[in-house]
Order: sequence, then structure tokens, then C-alpha cells
Amino acid sequence: MRTDLLGLSAGSLAALTNRGLVKRAGKEATPELRTDADGTVHGSFSDGLTATLPPGGLDVARCTCGATGVCRHVIGVILAYQRLPAEAAPEPLPWSPGQVTDDELTAKIGARLMAAARRTERTGFTARVRRATPTDPVPQVELATATVRFLVPGDLGFVHTDAVAGSRDDVIALAVWAFRVADELHPGVPEVRVDVGGAAEAGTGSGLERALGLAGTVLREGAAHLGQGLEATIADVRHHLDAAGLRWPLLAVGDLAEQLTSYRDRSSHYRPELLAGHVAELHARHRAVTRPDATLRSSVLGTAEAAETPLRRARLESLGCRIRGFGDQRIAEVYLAHSDSAMVLVLRRQWDGGDDGAALARRRIATSTLAALATGNLVTESAVRSASRSVRLAAGRISKTTVSPSRGDWSELPPSLVVTDFAALGRELDALTLRPIRPRVEAELVRVVAVAQVEAVTYAPGDQRLDAVIVDQAGNTATVRATHTGAAPGRLDSLAAVLAGEEGEPRFVSGVVGRTAGGVVIEPVGLAAGGRVVVPDLQPAGGSGRLMVAEDERHEPLTAALLETRGLLAEVAHHGLAHLPPTYDDRLAAAARRLTVLGLHRIAQAVTAFAATRTHDSDEAVEQAWVDAYLRLDVALDLH
Repeated sequence: MRTDLLGLSAGSLAALTNRGLVKRAGKEATPELRTDADGTVHGSFSDGLTATLPPGGLDVARCTCGATGVCRHVIGVILAYQRLPAEAAPEPLPWSPGQVTDDELTAKIGARLMAAARRTERTGFTARVRRATPTDPVPQVELATATVRFLVPGDLGFVHTDAVAGSRDDVIALAVWAFRVADELHPGVPEVRVDVGGAAEAGTGSGLERALGLAGTVLREGAAHLGQGLEATIADVRHHLDAAGLRWPLLAVGDLAEQLTSYRDRSSHYRPELLAGHVAELHARHRAVTRPDATLRSSVLGTAEAAETPLRRARLESLGCRIRGFGDQRIAEVYLAHSDSAMVLVLRRQWDGGDDGAALARRRIATSTLAALATGNLVTESAVRSASRSVRLAAGRISKTTVSPSRGDWSELPPSLVVTDFAALGRELDALTLRPIRPRVEAELVRVVAVAQVEAVTYAPGDQRLDAVIVDQAGNTATVRATHTGAAPGRLDSLAAVLAGEEGEPRFVSGVVGRTAGGVVIEPVGLAAGGRVVVPDLQPAGGSGRLMVAEDERHEPLTAALLETRGLLAEVAHHGLAHLPPTYDDRLAAAARRLTVLGLHRIAQAVTAFAATRTHDSDEAVEQAWVDAYLRLDVALDLH
């Protein structure tokens, strides 16, 4: 009995081939089957064609039709075999890909690719392991460059990766080793992130020394006093980090530079707490890899592997688009759900000039427009994925990409991407690694959020911000939050119109999820309503103008105290340690007393220690004390 063939679902067959081929195979006449003693299955069709399936996976299947690769006749034989009268089979035992031996791996991928995998293991890598569940019986591992799925227990002949066949088969070994670590350290946990191989390198430096020097300059002088003289320093730091392959610090420095540019351009995108957060993040990553119990460097600093992975024929469903403006540049980020790997990829384009979102919507990307890509479904054989989950369409294969309109049927996406329970989402966010040292994976927290009801939509004029309270089926609430930008002037009015039901009943909001002051917040990039996808950032300016002005936002005392103190510390990044107002120390002392009264003693002590260093310690000691206090506040707000 071929248990491998019996264990292949229609979805697994589609993953190994494509949906169209499986559908055509289902319409073929049933072949006559016979099975050899070694398990080889032969299928003879009425037109004289014969397909043969030896053990070992679809790669070793053969058919006399002459097709290159797997054909509909091979799939037809599998479907016919699955329809045979069921034999008595033993109850399957629990199985983990971690049980696969290295000898079996070598037999599958060869000694050369095993050696490549060992080199990656020695460097160290991070993986997300998802065990089989009743709703998703296929165990899988999400790596930086590919997602690996084990479709048939114990059989490496039916392992699926989203990379082009043969291009990155070393990832099969990496996935098996990731499961071994998960089985040893986190047995039975349905989903877990693990560090594999490598070694913590305490005391050897982080490679962030130049970046920390830049952060120190920002703290001493502040955004208000830096001007444009820092551009050469920023460029040097970014070049150094890029050459060293330190991906996550490089992105943090990029965000820091964007905040300084936004302040100089008087953009509403500038926020002192964002600038301060990027400064503190660089210190947090440095500390995490240089302390005695150092964390694995690849997890905190980002992989040095810059390789891209060509994807197999992929179906990508757009979740919307975000437009960013930085000076005279416009950046469009299209978020694409890849169901086979249960992740969201980002397709990014950049243009010079001051066009807004509605004008950019008509810009062409490959054979389509930005608007069509942001609201459609892509079927492509030209997609190339990077380690940070960005995706591009290879220039030489554009003709192999087709785009069709989406109806926003996002409920069919993998369960890990669709949120129906806001309380469960909150628990998922709470379980994440602390944000300042978490991998900066693109679109890691992009989700599709089901909307049972829109409770209220309000507008805060001072912040040019729209807040909409949405409710799930259990009555839990979350906040959809969007801020105005000149690069997308129609964002707020369009969002308000859809949430008010003017485009039809809103079913889903897609966006970046996170926590703010204890609540779940979604930064929207798209909405599904009225049988179509609406992208607020690509809509023209103007609208109903019926936004309800919000009342003064009042937080409960503990949250208010944390926010107030964080804002006070963020003033350091804005004004600079050398330019703080005379009343600053008194306000700092008052904030520390308030935190003490509320029982937040360790945070209060950190704030008091920062205040004390300002009177007699060196600049470096003052900076370190500021970092201690800011990180405690930032983490407390994330966890609160």
C-alpha cells in the first residue's frame, strides 16, 4: 500500500504542481492500475498512454505523453489510486520532520547541498516552526529565504518549498534541523521561533559601534539642532552596516534618518518618540549580543545572507498598498499574501516627484498598474523573494505574470493570516520577542482582520489622525488608526467612507497590527467591502467631510503616566541633552514620583538614575542611563 500517495490531499498536489493541472487531471478518464512488488504504481489510459510512479516522490514519476515534468496523467493515476477500496491501515503514529536522519537528507539533496546547509548552521539562523494541527495537518518551517512544508509524513520525496525546484534544496536540511531544536526545547508547542546552530559571541563587539556613535550624536544635539550636516555620517554608517550584513540595524538607521528628514521637512510623519525609539533600538540590539548571556547574533542583528530565492509558480493575493513620501520621493509598498507559505510579501517601487497616491495608482509596474496590483490577484512565475520577505518581478520573465481583480474573499487565506478573535491576537502579540530586538522582517505583522461591527469613527485634528473602533464576533474591540500624509491625501476620507458602509458592508481590514497602551491597533493598508478591495492610499483627495471630531483622549492613570514619561524622555532626542529647557529636571522628578505612587518602582528608579547622571556624570554615562529608562518605558507600554 502506497501511504505516501494516499496522504496527498488536493491542496498538497496543487502545491507540488498547480491547481489547474489537478483540475484537469480530475476530468481524465480513470486509468487501469497495477502495482509492482516494490510499490511502483502503473496507470494505463484508454488512449494508450502510461504513467509510472515509483516510490520517491513526483520527481521520479514518468509518463509516455512526453510532457516535461509532472503531467495530468501522473496526477490522474494518484487520484485513481486514492479511489481504490481502502485497505486496513494501522493508526498513524505522531511524526515530526525532526525524526529525519542526516543520512536520509544527504540521499535527498546530495553531499554538496548538505555542506552548504552545514555552513549556514555554523553561522546560525532563525526559523519559525509550525507543527501539524487538525485544521492544518502539514508541518512547516518558515526560513529567511523559503518556506518548507512536509506534505507526507516520513517521505522526503513529497517536501514542498516555495523556491524554484533545485535552486535552494539545502533549505530542506535547515528545516529538519529547526524541527529537531523545536522538538528538544519546545515539545508540543504548535508554533515557535527557534535559533538553530551558531554561537553566542559575547565580548567580541556587535559591529554597531559606528551606529551607536550616530545615536549618541542625535541624543546630544537633538533633531532640532542637527540640520543637514549629518547626512554624510548617516551614509557612512549605512554603508558600513550593509557591508557587514547587519540587516536589522541597517533598517533601524534608515528609519532614524527618515525621522530626521521628516523633521527638517516639517512633515507630519515626524514623531519624537519614533526617533527616540530608533536610537534606543540600536543600543538594545548591541546589548543583546554583547552581554554575558548573549542572544544569537543572526536573530538580533539580521542574517548576513543577501541571497534571493526564485519562487515556483505562485499565486499572490493583494491585501492593499501603503504610500510613503520622503521629500521629493514616493514609495509604494504592495502587500501580497502567499498562501503556500502562509506569509505576506512586500513588492516595493519608488518614484521621484511629488505625485500623490491617486496619481501613483496609474503608474505601471511590469504589465499592470499599481492600482491593479494593489487590488488584484497575481499568478506569476517571475517572482523572486528576498530574505526579508520583499518580492520583485524578474525583468526577463514579465510575460509570465497575470493580474485579475480581487473580490476580497480573504477568509480563504491561511488561518495564521486571518484574525477573527481580537483577544487571541492580543495574546499572540504579547508572546512576541521584545520589539527592540525582534527581527525586522517585512510585513511580519500584516494581518487580515475580520470586522463584525464598526462601533465609532472619530478624527483628532491636532494629530490629523482617524481612529475607528471595530468589534469582533465575541464583542472584543480593536482600533483602526490612520494618519494623514500629503503623499496619500485621500487616505482618511476614503477609510471613513468604507467603514461607514458607503462602499458596502465592510468585511475585512488589512494592515499592520500592534499594541498601543494595552489595546490592539491596526494601521490599515486595504479593506474588503462590497465585493471588492479598496485601498485608501490610492484614492483621490476629498470625500464626505463628515468626520466626527474626537474628544480629548484620556488614558487610565497607569497608561497616562507611562506615555507622559516616555514623551518626556523622547524630548531628549528632539531637543538634545545639551539643549533641554530649564524646567526639564523638575518635570522628570515629578514623573518619577508619579510612577512610584502607581507601583512602577523599577521604571521610576531608571528615570531617577537618568536624572541623577545629568548632574555630574560623563556624556556616555548619561546616554546609557537614558537608554535604560527609555527601553523600560517602551517595553512596559508594549506589554501593558
